[in-house]
Amino acid sequence: MSLVTEEIKSKAEVYYGDEMGQEKSQELLKDVGLPNGLLPLHDILECGIVRETGFVWLKQKKSTTHKFEKIGKLVSYATEVTAYVEPKKIKKLTGVKTKELLVWVTLCDISLDDPPTGKMTFKTPTGLFRTFPVSAFEVEEKGKGPAKGAIELPEANKCHKQTSAEKQLGVQLYMSKETSNGIKKCSNTVVLCFDELGLRLH
Repeated sequence: MSLVTEEIKSKAEVYYGDEMGQEKSQELLKDVGLPNGLLPLHDILECGIVRETGFVWLKQKKSTTHKFEKIGKLVSYATEVTAYVEPKKIKKLTGVKTKELLVWVTLCDISLDDPPTGKMTFKTPTGLFRTFPVSAFEVEEKGKGPAKGAIELPEANKCHKQTSAEKQLGVQLYMSKETSNGIKKCSNTVVLCFDELGLRLH
């Protein structure tokens, strides 16, 4: 039986479709300071958020099982996942189980260690808990370009001429050595990022 009633929906922000569901669920995790890969659902049908209470839900076409490779753990997600979220915590979680040895165990609470230790704790309704590195649940955001403040230089064979702004910043364009026929070619894409000490090559 669904925990999402019409009364709850009337007070919520509701988003439909996988694209919006993925965007809003990751946005929500980021807003409360949790890793963005914590809810790797697929084919999301509906995502709802009640800002007043922190109640959220996700509905997907079918239940899925995901393996978090960095820790070798299998986690299953039902067709409906619900929870109450607050900064650095997920409470009263439903629809999520993890496999311990040969047994699937229900998870009910997830929280980041406070003060921060780089780890997070997963609890079961029976009081058992496990801790894992936060990095195990972080994924690279799709379509993320170079960092703000970075300058991306052209790809190979596309020669680039320094602009006055680049010269003023002291940006050195990295060129390959002369080829056998004496023609210079630009190097592969180079991104120069600025830090407090100057320029750093990535």
